Amino acid sequence: MKKRFDIRRGKYRALGGILFLALCINAPSIFAEKLKKPNLPKSYESKVPPEEITDSDRIFIELREAAKKNDVFRAQQLASSLTNYPYDDYVTYFRIKPQLFDSAGGARADTSADSQVMAFLNQYQGSALSDRMRNDWLLVLGKRKDWVRFDAEYPKFVLDDDTQVKCYALQSKLAQGENPTKVGLDARSILLDPHYFGQACQELVPAIVGAGGMTPAEAKAIGRAASEMGFDTMSRRIGGEDPIADVVKSAKADPAKAYKDFSQSASRFSKENQAVAWGVIGQFLAKKLDPSADDSYRMQQELGYNELLSTESQEWKVRAGLRAKDWVLVKNAVEGMNPAVRSKDPAWTYWYGRALKVDGQNEKARESFELIADQYNFYGQLAREELGKSNYAPIKTKVSEQEVDLMSSRKGFVRGEHLYQMNLRFEGNREWNWELRNMTDKQLLAAAEYAKRINLYDRVVNTADRTKQEHDFSLRYPTPYRDALSPIAKQIDLNLAWAYGLIRQESRFIMNASSSVGAAGLMQVMPTTAKYVAKKIGMTTYTNDKLGDANTNLTLGSNYLNMVLIDLDGSWVLASAAYNAGPSRSKAWREKLTSPTEGAIFAETIPFAETRTYVKNVLANATYYSSVINGQTQSLKQRLGIITPKVATQSELP
Repeated sequence: MKKRFDIRRGKYRALGGILFLALCINAPSIFAEKLKKPNLPKSYESKVPPEEITDSDRIFIELREAAKKNDVFRAQQLASSLTNYPYDDYVTYFRIKPQLFDSAGGARADTSADSQVMAFLNQYQGSALSDRMRNDWLLVLGKRKDWVRFDAEYPKFVLDDDTQVKCYALQSKLAQGENPTKVGLDARSILLDPHYFGQACQELVPAIVGAGGMTPAEAKAIGRAASEMGFDTMSRRIGGEDPIADVVKSAKADPAKAYKDFSQSASRFSKENQAVAWGVIGQFLAKKLDPSADDSYRMQQELGYNELLSTESQEWKVRAGLRAKDWVLVKNAVEGMNPAVRSKDPAWTYWYGRALKVDGQNEKARESFELIADQYNFYGQLAREELGKSNYAPIKTKVSEQEVDLMSSRKGFVRGEHLYQMNLRFEGNREWNWELRNMTDKQLLAAAEYAKRINLYDRVVNTADRTKQEHDFSLRYPTPYRDALSPIAKQIDLNLAWAYGLIRQESRFIMNASSSVGAAGLMQVMPTTAKYVAKKIGMTTYTNDKLGDANTNLTLGSNYLNMVLIDLDGSWVLASAAYNAGPSRSKAWREKLTSPTEGAIFAETIPFAETRTYVKNVLANATYYSSVINGQTQSLKQRLGIITPKVATQSELP
């Protein structure tokens, strides 16, 4: 459903969609699912009937909130009242954790909780929560520069998913005399997103430069990436003063003006600084869908220095080339990417293959497509079509009743289910996902089937989505509420596979999901939109308290989806984008086109990251839902279609 955007930071806050709970207990380190699926939105709330929560559970939830705020006194007070509570490990963790971090979420080097931490790690060894405690403890040890104990604990950190911890690990290597050049190379492979740098990474880069493992220009490039995202203080700490800081500031504010001004002043700068400046200007022009982005990046390409471009600038260089149908730039942009950037998203492998194909290098293009053809995502599907293969769901692997029954006694699943009942999805997901580690494909399918039987449909999807060789796409793409949704879709002639693809993305079939601003239910309908649609379709008795009813939610969401589809000339790409970001934005992006454009290129060049990912995943989902529901599948390329330029018109749709 429609979103509100923060223009100042180039980001936006979702008003609709099931929001993934990223507000974890320890602010510096987020134990979030490593999803192959899309960027799920960022906060999540589900309502649980009051009778399912005991008084002790309520105290436990209060304790969690105190720990989240690092309120030592309140956490101690609440923990002491929870004797014999079944989640004794969480009670102890929530009591200790506030002693490790200050009120701003920073690690405390002066904590006196060392013995408590070690006792916890010993007592709960091998558990999901002990791994989380070790994550917290490593941040403290890194802050202290206690490399002896840090190095002893770091190999035991199973998830190893905290960028700050990785930066402390490299600081330790540097302190112990490891080759600075190797440390610098390792650093460049992890310093991709400034949102996760924290203090550790800000300290690391200058230390590597001082040791001779990284040039000042490379450090400035990392700092510039932070500045591009609005972290100016961080930028200066990492790379010092940037000679093109004013260009970056200007490009963020008004890229068209920055392009014009720099065209006149570029000769005052060194060749290196000219190159990176054109890269920065190109990035922000591309995000505005300005055709000049292609020119800016081509000037950067002529000068070189691709390695000094930020992750954002490298990725938008490809997108600028796609939008301009400049396949030479696309090819050069992918070839010039940091290998860590290039490998993290199958998009770049696919578009590189397409560029090779345009260049007549058909065999090399085929090799590129083959690299991702076994992936069941948006670009895996497109790659298979390039290879002449179908996107039918793979043969179903069956699991026995005995295999499913065995899952009911798994500790992580039992604990996770009760944590979900308490609306503690973050902790529930941690327990569930920890249990999934090292499972075979058949065990994963048995676990997914078990989740289905206890109506945890988000766990059904997440669990089935992990299989590598043996699959069951009826679990990966489940169809709950079909008796309710099918007649609604049939009545308004709405494609059922597309509707399911959208619901899978919006809510993972959690009926009582709601966003922080009120978007609710399976289709994450906003109250204002619901009232509008109810009036349009003659639902005269509608009130917002009915939005939690499955049939009402599906009726209103499906009708709104159909309305935006009609309003946008039957384009599933434009309508999916409109459902997420609002019809006016979808129309404005279309208006920027200068010629008919492939739906895949339009989707890849959507300026907002969440909407871009949303559209690709909804339509990729729809392809497999078509196979699951009908035993048939439509070409994803056909589903994407061609987007033709059209002047945007004001829409009354919310």
